[in-house]
Amino acid sequence: MADFDIELASSRIAEQASRAGAEVSGRLARSGPVVGKAASPDSTIEVRVAPGGLLTGLTIHRSALRHGSAVLADRIFELAQRATRRAGDRMYHALSSAVDREQLETLGYQPIPDDDPDAETYSYGGGPR
Repeated sequence: MADFDIELASSRIAEQASRAGAEVSGRLARSGPVVGKAASPDSTIEVRVAPGGLLTGLTIHRSALRHGSAVLADRIFELAQRATRRAGDRMYHALSSAVDREQLETLGYQPIPDDDPDAETYSYGGGPR
């Protein structure tokens, strides 16, 4: 049976993690914060979330209030879900060169197909998809 050098293996893993961390940090520094956005069709409600769904911004135009609180809550919830998918898509693309696909999906970051209604018209890097 061959000897296994646990210290060498640990050192290699730490080095790989350090390189991946530096690459991810560089990409995020160049692109700015990763957020997902969604707006109602009439643009009376806009939601912004961080990856994972943390609400970071909410804009409600006065005319959206006429539908009542239950309808408003439903619309905000639906837009937050759409924005969360978009933030996950953007994070997926930001990290995909440094992190394995399976790990990204475990974290909840999944790409959105181009033909999906939640797909935005621009990619994470700001260029056209």
